[in-house]
Amino acid sequence: MDVYRVSNHNQMDYNFDNMEPKHGKMLPCQDDRFDSGLDSLKEDELVNDIEELTMDDCSFDTPKDYEPWKTAVTEDGDTFLHLAIIHEATEHAIQMIKLSHKQPFLNVQNHQRQTALHLAVITEQPQLVEKLLKAGCDPRLVDDSGNSALHIACKRGSLACFSVITQNCERHLTSILSFPNYSGHNCLHLASINSYVSLVESLIQLGADINAQEPCSGRTALHLAVDLQNPTLVCRLLELGADVNSLTYGGFTAYHLTYGRQNEEIRCQLYEKTAQELRELPESESDVSDMEELDLSDDEMYDDIKFGK
Repeated sequence: MDVYRVSNHNQMDYNFDNMEPKHGKMLPCQDDRFDSGLDSLKEDELVNDIEELTMDDCSFDTPKDYEPWKTAVTEDGDTFLHLAIIHEATEHAIQMIKLSHKQPFLNVQNHQRQTALHLAVITEQPQLVEKLLKAGCDPRLVDDSGNSALHIACKRGSLACFSVITQNCERHLTSILSFPNYSGHNCLHLASINSYVSLVESLIQLGADINAQEPCSGRTALHLAVDLQNPTLVCRLLELGADVNSLTYGGFTAYHLTYGRQNEEIRCQLYEKTAQELRELPESESDVSDMEELDLSDDEMYDDIKFGK
């Protein structure tokens, strides 16, 4: 049976293969970090295991200079705080956060480079998101896909977590809104790709650049909305001031991307607003939809990234 192997080279070693667990139980390994927290809601025994390991094996009554629960990690790099959040052992997560105020422990990243803040957003726990931010968790840290906690909230459409993060990290909000993940998408791009119109509106109101270009082909949120054939999003972006004449690195406007696509509503909206000299396709290209095929995979790295036009 797979087990979590928890080890700390300096103070403790929980090797469940070589010693009998104090409570006669072992904690199964979670393979999918994005789903494990949600799935574990149905597994009361797992939650109890975390509670027992946290409270009994690593007592909070220990002196401050000896806190093994802060240094113990699983074979996946998860701390006890990570585990408590994943399995929604909320009370114990809150207690650990309180005892770690402004300490580096709050920003420990597991092997997927996820902090406790990332996991709180993934498991949709805005209460913990707020407590983590107020306790000193750094919202700028990114996971192994280059996503901050705010990127994840925008990608998943988590309105509650989005609100908590933007209200509690004003100092770093401008920089977080502007930087792209490793697939080249910033928060506005992610919200647009996933058609979360309310998040798009909120991001722009908070200062996100509506005309920011993703660094692979230079698409803006408006280009992405056309690619997705989303007339509602196209209309809202235009109302919010999106530049219809913005060109991709290949020289294409959003209107150019309507060629070969069937939505006449989008085509008409963009035709009226696009500068006359930018309505025709570049002479060397006959089919923009073939040339600039949209790839919205957030798992693939770009091979050729351009920084600017």
